[in-house]
Amino acid sequence: MAFRLKWGIMATGGIAKSFAQDLLMDPTKRGANDVQHVIAAIASSSSQSSAERFAKDIGAPEATRTYGSYKELVADADVEIIYIATPQSRHYKDVILCLNAGKHVLCEKPFTINSRQAEHLVALSQSKGLFLMEAAWTRFFPRTKEILSLLHKEKEIGTIKRVIADFSLQVRDPGSRLHNPDLGGGALLDLGFYSLLWAFMVLQKHPDNENAMPKVTASVVKTDRGVDEFTSMTLVYERLNAVAHLSTSISARTPKYSVVIQGDNGEIMISGPPPRPREYVIHAHDGERSITVDLVGNDLGWEADACARALRDGKRGCEESPLQDTLAMLRIMDDIRRQGDFVFPAPLEEVEV
Repeated sequence: MAFRLKWGIMATGGIAKSFAQDLLMDPTKRGANDVQHVIAAIASSSSQSSAERFAKDIGAPEATRTYGSYKELVADADVEIIYIATPQSRHYKDVILCLNAGKHVLCEKPFTINSRQAEHLVALSQSKGLFLMEAAWTRFFPRTKEILSLLHKEKEIGTIKRVIADFSLQVRDPGSRLHNPDLGGGALLDLGFYSLLWAFMVLQKHPDNENAMPKVTASVVKTDRGVDEFTSMTLVYERLNAVAHLSTSISARTPKYSVVIQGDNGEIMISGPPPRPREYVIHAHDGERSITVDLVGNDLGWEADACARALRDGKRGCEESPLQDTLAMLRIMDDIRRQGDFVFPAPLEEVEV
């Protein structure tokens, strides 16, 4: 019998809608016969009517409860795990709210504003014996796992020497949260996360690197509101004799090949946005071939399935997105922001004692 996991959805924005839609999808379309998902409750911070509209828009079952506050959501005894899709400026306090209510948590990326906040959340979840994970969805795609196997195990392109990655969007709306420092805006945490993620998966997690941290050099160009408009990063992995050149922007566009992984015997070029690639082009000693990505719904169901399996098996995290990796990536982003003198308004950076 398939394991059923009962979800609470915190927030009613675009990513919450996409995730909820995938929870309602038949998991067998992803090849998952062992888990099922139920949306037990939905909450909006503004009003119950917003949550009701959200439930109607996604076609949630009539039994799904709706709330006009997050405190009501975490008090719902039927909810087992909460998906946090609030603005990143709220993640830290929202995770605390959920954990203190005894709920397991899947929190959208970026997990927190800085690594000190993340360290606090990790310690809190461990003290309460609760599941906690960052929703780095790219890690869970079958094609991602296939590509990493080609690189690390089969050594398809030989010894990896360089990763080049960019994720940029032209955000013209001055009212966008990406332009707002009070909402944790800027390119790095929201978009650059994925440039860094590919370097992290390919180099940081390379078996020969033994999880050694890189030397980081960064340059940041800020807007007049104080968020990063452009950020460029160079990560040197000395144990691998390899380097990553990464970039992100809120006023430019990502090139056709958003990620290029180069080895001494070939390269892999990834087209489509780094979070959700469309195609992998592999140039190696035996010629060129392409791997097309089959999209399944919004592709957020893979991470939901992983959460269900982990909780079914009594685990408090998933091997695809361990909290140690979340902490390491945030420490790198802390270093990048320090080098660029990029600091958010004080309340966003604070850690509760």
